[in-house]
Amino acid sequence: MFFSVVIPVFNRPMEIKELLESLVRQVYKNFEVLIVEDGSVITCEEIVNSYQEKLNIRYLFQSNKGQGFARNFGMRNAQGDYFVLFDSDCIVPPNYMGILNHALKERRLDAHGGPDAAAEDFSVFQKAINFSMTSWWTTGGIRGKLKTASKYQARGYNMGLSKAVFLETKGFIDPNKGEDIELSIRIKRLGYKLELIKEAFVYHNRKNDFGSFLAQSFSFGRNRINVSRYHQGSIKFVHFLPLAFLLGWLAWTISFFLFLPGFYLGTVIFGLWTLGVFLSASIQNRSLFTGIVTVFTSYGQLFSYGAGFSLEGFIKMLKG
Repeated sequence: MFFSVVIPVFNRPMEIKELLESLVRQVYKNFEVLIVEDGSVITCEEIVNSYQEKLNIRYLFQSNKGQGFARNFGMRNAQGDYFVLFDSDCIVPPNYMGILNHALKERRLDAHGGPDAAAEDFSVFQKAINFSMTSWWTTGGIRGKLKTASKYQARGYNMGLSKAVFLETKGFIDPNKGEDIELSIRIKRLGYKLELIKEAFVYHNRKNDFGSFLAQSFSFGRNRINVSRYHQGSIKFVHFLPLAFLLGWLAWTISFFLFLPGFYLGTVIFGLWTLGVFLSASIQNRSLFTGIVTVFTSYGQLFSYGAGFSLEGFIKMLKG
């Protein structure tokens, strides 16, 4: 199978270098790479040109329209049978393309999604973010640890779809607000087979500081509501859990200052949750310090997602 790897880029030339290096190291070589510069001021054209002899690679430029529409532009210009989508801050393990080729044929998939992970050489903060974004302690397990692969909703940082699926769906209909989840739902409703390939993971080399991580989590909460504007019934019980966590913490804080009986129950619940996050993250990363940092990123992730979810839900309710 011939793959077309489509990567949108916006003002991140150094990130794309790490991703391209990982694509050079792929064992399975039957693919092309399309870099779509989405109106960047700081372009990566020079870096892309330096890989012309190492990869089958093309550089495309469009005015700034958002990553979803940049991916569409890339797929419209692609020559492959199957389109593979990565974000520019990903690093792809050497056996990724081979694993994907085998899984698509064996399972007869029309589209796929894959999980993200933290590499051993990532910073403590990057590992803490990865845990907060992928652990069941924060509902992040729905990003790549589902027992039923067919229930997975692919994320744009690591997903793919056949040319036939793209031609029927026309790709993304929203530029940057849960556009990947929306497309996943639409692909399935059209009768195509989209599943999680858990072995096809990428290392997500996020460059967030704590503030940008909170802002991103806040936007994720808003994006989930935005998806429901396209697909009624797309919001499930699990998506309310970060909001319930936020409201529970606020209630616990109020009970503390007012000396209400509920303070003791809240202390036990949040104490056990905090201990669980700390121990799980410490064991997974073999670092007590990473466990401590993860407690802060996990609280921040849930609080921010819950706040964004509630705000966008309120706006949607006002608009009717």
